[in-house]
Amino acid sequence: MLTFLQQPWPWYIAGPLIGLTVPVLLLVGNKSFGISSSLRHICAACVPAKVPFFDYDWKKEAWNLFFVGGILLGGIIAGTLLANPAGMSVSPKLVTELSQYGINDYHSLVPVQLFNWPALLSVRGLLMMVGGGFLVGFGTRYAGGCTSGHAIMGLSTLQWPSLVATICFMIGGFIMANLILPFILSL
Repeated sequence: MLTFLQQPWPWYIAGPLIGLTVPVLLLVGNKSFGISSSLRHICAACVPAKVPFFDYDWKKEAWNLFFVGGILLGGIIAGTLLANPAGMSVSPKLVTELSQYGINDYHSLVPVQLFNWPALLSVRGLLMMVGGGFLVGFGTRYAGGCTSGHAIMGLSTLQWPSLVATICFMIGGFIMANLILPFILSL
């Protein structure tokens, strides 16, 4: 059983499991799936000022904090106890492309050449981590939710704004991966 949990799961197993969270949440507690709103709940619980955006009864949404905590705990367990002993499997075409930018270490989930403290303090690191984090946060707020909320929950409940948001997320991802990221990596 442990060997089965340590290997990568194919999309036809992992995808339906993720998709089944929507009906389970709706049937069990009439709750919507989404992750980005949990940051608002944390701020509402921790910020004592009467900021209008954070002034609501966050305790009604405490289940969402437990859900996000479970995702964090599950990630820690999967990354430590259930890590694949074979290491990362990366497409040879991607290895060739990234080697042009000096990225050739695939022993962890992210390339060490990009995700380390010295790299974070470089221009490229600031663009990727701080700039990217700001854009993700701004985009999440502007779109009224994150990719998981729109693409998993919104599409399954046939919400038109979620379809538009998901299409825009995909277009943005294609532009980033094919146009902007190569430029940033070449810096």
